[in-house]
Amino acid sequence: LVSMSNSDAPEERLRKFKYRGKDASMRRQQRIVVSQKLRKVKKDEQTFKRRNIVSFSHDPASENLAEEMSVSLTLSEIIKGVNSSDPILRFQATQEARKMLSWERNPPLKLVVEAGLIPRLVEFLKSSLYPCLQFEAAWALTNIASGTSEQTRAVVEGGAVQPLVELLSSTHMIVCEQAVWALGNIAGDGSKFRDIVISSNAIPHLLALISSNIPITFLRNITWTLSNLCRNKNPYPCQKAVKQMLPVLSQLLQHHDNEILSDTCWALSYLTDGCNERIGEVVNTGILPRLVELMTSSELSVLTPSLRTVGNIVTGTDQQTQMAIDAGMLNILPQLLRHPKPSIQKEATWALSNVAAGPRHHIQQLIACDILPSLVALLKNGEFKVQKEAVWTVANFTTGANMDQLIQLVHSGVLEPLINLLIVPDVKIVLIILDIIAYILQAAEKVSEKENLCLLIEELGGIDKIEALQLHENHRIGQTALRIIEKHFEVSD
Repeated sequence: LVSMSNSDAPEERLRKFKYRGKDASMRRQQRIVVSQKLRKVKKDEQTFKRRNIVSFSHDPASENLAEEMSVSLTLSEIIKGVNSSDPILRFQATQEARKMLSWERNPPLKLVVEAGLIPRLVEFLKSSLYPCLQFEAAWALTNIASGTSEQTRAVVEGGAVQPLVELLSSTHMIVCEQAVWALGNIAGDGSKFRDIVISSNAIPHLLALISSNIPITFLRNITWTLSNLCRNKNPYPCQKAVKQMLPVLSQLLQHHDNEILSDTCWALSYLTDGCNERIGEVVNTGILPRLVELMTSSELSVLTPSLRTVGNIVTGTDQQTQMAIDAGMLNILPQLLRHPKPSIQKEATWALSNVAAGPRHHIQQLIACDILPSLVALLKNGEFKVQKEAVWTVANFTTGANMDQLIQLVHSGVLEPLINLLIVPDVKIVLIILDIIAYILQAAEKVSEKENLCLLIEELGGIDKIEALQLHENHRIGQTALRIIEKHFEVSD
């Protein structure tokens, strides 16, 4: 996970703190806007394109044929061979092209594309009398499509998608599996090519391949390709495609294989990363309890996307958030807040911040699960990226809580680490902490507890730090600190 995007400016989140008197729908709307801008992912944990650099297990006949035909050719000889009228020479040249493209380091993808081999490889996909040739051509195209967007585009514009979809009905499993892989690479490039694969009717063919006796490696490839068909927004995959895939994804979520579980959870995380209607489609399949169960996985590859998906779901409506709470997510979050990996702590804290942005009965459930001590521990000792999410959580909690809940927050020891964070160079965070302190002071004034709270803040070194911030180079910080001192800490003559 990476930091929030620059578009998630203080003004966006700070609006939450200005709407204390607004109704729940207004607060919810702010929360949705903020949550949708949460992360700009530079590198995701899931691989979107994969080259096939390991040979498949062929049947004995094709193995023998491969051995007979295994000779080294130059690129010019390969070009001559694929254009030959001799089927043996065509196979030999195609296989050599595939081998070149399967080199682990620096495969000549660009040279092969520029040599104009793609149209011939696409033609070979249609050679139903020569399944070994289809296999080698599909493998070569898979590896070209694993390259840059430009190289993937060359495969698509070369007309490969429809013949690859037709190969999903091949009676030869290795041909079929290679076509699945190639389509996965094409769909993984972005929403445009994903939609070309979808509109070529790939999904029903992919789903038809799934059976109880399918080899596990084949099922992994299908699941990975389905996850790429769920990926990317602007636009999202069409409603029809999602409705086709969701029942199967629900079934795959019950599988025991970690790779299948990981890719299924990533697929669901993409489908829940957006509007409430999209979230509703996923939640209505009844998979929340299983997703929460997977949040306890010892495998990071499963834990990360299951937590991401549940975190996405609690950006939705109050009812969707309540369904996640009812499925037990708040019982799991304390252990994830203490997870050894900071990336998991951050993701869990983000999910918690969305619960804290909800109505008071959600905040009460958060308190009941004894999450506050873990939150305070992260504010004290977490990495800064985690501390920032923890500050957002406290801010959301503070602006939505009733008086009893605010008292419990203060008693949890949250003020000390917040005050200690006032010296960080992050302007957003300092502003939010100042707003939290101002808000709690105002609430304390209403119940005649301000004097005690001021003494506590003074004992924690808070007054000195807030006074120092009056001279901060950022004008807003200086003004906010000045207002707090003038309103709550200045003693009249």
